[in-house]
Amino acid sequence: MRKPAVTSVPIASLMAERWSPRALDAGAVVTSEQVRALLEAARWAPSFGNTQPARYLVGLRGTPSFDAILATLNSGNRAWAHRAGLLLIGVMVTTNSKGDVPYAEYGLGLASENLVLQAVELGLVAHQMAGFSPDAVRSAFSLPDEAVPKVAIAVGSPGDPETLEEDWRIEREKAERVRLPLAEFAFTDRWGEPAL
Repeated sequence: MRKPAVTSVPIASLMAERWSPRALDAGAVVTSEQVRALLEAARWAPSFGNTQPARYLVGLRGTPSFDAILATLNSGNRAWAHRAGLLLIGVMVTTNSKGDVPYAEYGLGLASENLVLQAVELGLVAHQMAGFSPDAVRSAFSLPDEAVPKVAIAVGSPGDPETLEEDWRIEREKAERVRLPLAEFAFTDRWGEPAL
């Protein structure tokens, strides 16, 4: 497992240890109990007015749903995601009985972050992807108009980076995690004025 992020101040270990590898162990299994824990964590995420816009399409490796989700990924993601124990599609519901759901995308993002952090708690890793076809998801899973697929997520156990097909992926897998310094991230008084 990669070393936790090095930060200027201590942060919660779940956040320090979270990362998004592509190298996954094709022999590792994600159990139904782990899937339940991931989805339960996502279910308890905050949302605007408790509208709860997040939904997930779930595919354990070896099931038709896994194969259907894998088929919606772009070729670059399919090249490694087939080793995941679990594939998900995060879907936002944009309307409910009261009308349009405000901040639905934000709600799905919060739920997905909960899911990813729960993966860390379970000793798993998760990699979120934009490289998939929402239209293919919509067709494969018969989504209604108000259900909008926004993110694909691969969950599994870390594997050997040498299993990745392209050299650049191997290098990215081994690279140090880098983030903007706080001075470029948080501002006060006016844009660009560091808060810390």
